[in-house]
Amino acid sequence: MRVLIVNTLYPPEIIGGAEVSVSLLAEALAQRGQQVSVVSLQKEETLSVGDLNGVRVYRVPLDNDYWPFGRDAKPSAMQRLKWHLRDTWNRKAAARFAEILDIEKPDVVHTNNITGFSVSLWSEAKRRNIRIVHTLRDYSLICKRSTLFRAGATCMRRCTACTTMTAPYRRASRMVDAVTSNSQYVLDRHLAPGYFTDIPCRVIFNIADTANLGTTPGPATNDLIFGFIGRLEPEKGIDVVLRAAELLPDAGWQLKIAGRGLEAYVRDLKAASRNDRVQWLGFTKSADFYAGVDVCLISSVWPEPLPRTLIEGIGAGKATICSTAGGIPEISEFSNLIGKYEPSDHRRLAELMQEAIRQADRWKKSSPARPDFAEKFTPDTITRQILEMYTGKSGTYSQE
Repeated sequence: MRVLIVNTLYPPEIIGGAEVSVSLLAEALAQRGQQVSVVSLQKEETLSVGDLNGVRVYRVPLDNDYWPFGRDAKPSAMQRLKWHLRDTWNRKAAARFAEILDIEKPDVVHTNNITGFSVSLWSEAKRRNIRIVHTLRDYSLICKRSTLFRAGATCMRRCTACTTMTAPYRRASRMVDAVTSNSQYVLDRHLAPGYFTDIPCRVIFNIADTANLGTTPGPATNDLIFGFIGRLEPEKGIDVVLRAAELLPDAGWQLKIAGRGLEAYVRDLKAASRNDRVQWLGFTKSADFYAGVDVCLISSVWPEPLPRTLIEGIGAGKATICSTAGGIPEISEFSNLIGKYEPSDHRRLAELMQEAIRQADRWKKSSPARPDFAEKFTPDTITRQILEMYTGKSGTYSQE
């Protein structure tokens, strides 16, 4: 089968879990005999084509006014509005995509995050009678911020601006032949306003190789070691973690923070947190991080679809304390020891951390996840489920 996968970015360009998940899927499909190509954006103004781990990768220029990914400076409101209006239906991006379709002649087009491309890509695939499978990995089809998060809170109702500006996406969603989502929460948020009506849909998790992590014993210290790993940004709730840490006792614990963020934001975080029990690790390999902590903190305040760090932490046998945001509860139940709190409630998080400190021996004990956990995320499981959606042999319907 010839498969053409689309995602806004592709490794080595990585800003989040979507790029990792898409690349793992593309490589797994290629390893199982599928002919896989990927189309992604790049900052350069010319097309480049190359091979990466058995996958042909087309990197095309962004046909819009500025490169929005990883910027320190925020564009003006007018610049952002102009950018989003062009991203509603980007004819130039569609034309570039059409050329690649005619070269690759895929049996299926699998779109993922398409910010910067726009839904205009679907029309080119539809015009050529190519099956379209779309995977929901964020909220960009229903929210111009892609996060359903504003002013420190999840948007339970979409604002007028988002509803108006994404109306073309809702109509265009009828062109898709099948939909997958990496969590039920994300799928439900799209089905509720009438996207993908009467289209087969299914929740399919991301590939995550938890077997390589194993059940990792914690560090040899009497202190209980809490750990946060991920991008250091407000949406991930790192400030909530630091506020909770201020309420902890003076002894019996440490907090290790691994990850990077915008330089100015991280500098301000460090300046506000002078506790010598807090260690800033910077970029850290996952295996090294999990070997150095006892309890993983999953503190997202935005409705995160499916945190890869939660899957990895459970796979490593770590106890977890999680917010209830987004798709987190769908995975956290697989942990053998868990605490849950409402997003942004730093006081409740502190209470759970204090409880863990008082029962340090119990929370330090690494324990394997439930027997069926790792199997849900293996390349074999995920590629089998995805191929069923590619061929139309599996899937439930979004509406009766």
